[in-house]
Amino acid sequence: MSASPHRSLDAALARHLAHVALQNVRAEYPWHLAHLVRDADDVRAPRELFPVFWGSYDWHSCVHMHWTLARCLRIAAQSVDAAAIEAHFEVRVSEAAVEREIAYFAAPGRASFERPYGWAWLLKLALELELLGEHRPAARRRADTLAPLAQLLAQRFVDFLPRAEFAVRAGTHGNSAFALVLAYEYAQKTQHRALVHAIADRARRWFGNDRRYPADYEPSADDFLSPGLCEALLMARVLADCDFGDWWDVFVPTAANLNRWLAPVSVSDASDPKIVHLHGLNLSRAWCWRGLTSRLPEALQAPATAAIDAALAASLPAATSGDYVGTHWLASFALLALTEPAEAGTPSQ
Repeated sequence: MSASPHRSLDAALARHLAHVALQNVRAEYPWHLAHLVRDADDVRAPRELFPVFWGSYDWHSCVHMHWTLARCLRIAAQSVDAAAIEAHFEVRVSEAAVEREIAYFAAPGRASFERPYGWAWLLKLALELELLGEHRPAARRRADTLAPLAQLLAQRFVDFLPRAEFAVRAGTHGNSAFALVLAYEYAQKTQHRALVHAIADRARRWFGNDRRYPADYEPSADDFLSPGLCEALLMARVLADCDFGDWWDVFVPTAANLNRWLAPVSVSDASDPKIVHLHGLNLSRAWCWRGLTSRLPEALQAPATAAIDAALAASLPAATSGDYVGTHWLASFALLALTEPAEAGTPSQ
């Protein structure tokens, strides 16, 4: 018997998530600046440094909050302020602004800027605009405008991955598996064969021989990703069904340790910019379980579905209310958990 359906995105929540995202991408401060200052002229305001992706606390959060807007517009257009979202993209994603973003990445000393987390989210945004553009001409124009930056970062992945002998297994921005899950989706749907090959090759090299994953080592104090579950989701994407089943059989933690992934974590202080990451951990675990459930042994499908529901109950409210250290980014992780894989459902009106 398959697992029972779990919560999906409804119209009211889509409206709240889009509203939060639109507020965030327009908020220039506070801003957490990760920026190599090469000389005095490099000390500038966020919107001068990043003419597309200023706002929402930092560059990568601004990127994935734009993804939140595009995803909500694509699957819940009747529930959100579609006109406001389209007007925002029309102003912010211009050819001149994208050219300046590309120039920032191309400047000496910035080869690793936002690698890999921001790179991956930019590719996911680019893909979402492509999908949205199939039905909305304005989004089609914005997708074409952003495409050169996406192509630059896709090539950076292709150039970087063969040199990356080891995976980053932290539960924060540097995590290799999470970034490759997002980038692999882009590569497959845009038929970027070099990127598909680079990701599949590195995933097998990094994770193919993992055995009895030590889930009892998770989480670390400020994780917003589960390294083990992200790894499993990546392998589910790059391996055929039978190969993934064999891999999972030797990777899966012991029963006692597996329970660490099935129960939500508590968040002692959601106003702390690091502790609040644990709300993201609950939401990203829900996303991972949602993507894995149909590929798991039947006996694990019901516990995985229950884990999704428990994680959403614990942390979904933090995506739309609370301190800005959480609300500047959690909406994106809520949307991942509620809408992927896409066939799981669309918002009710």
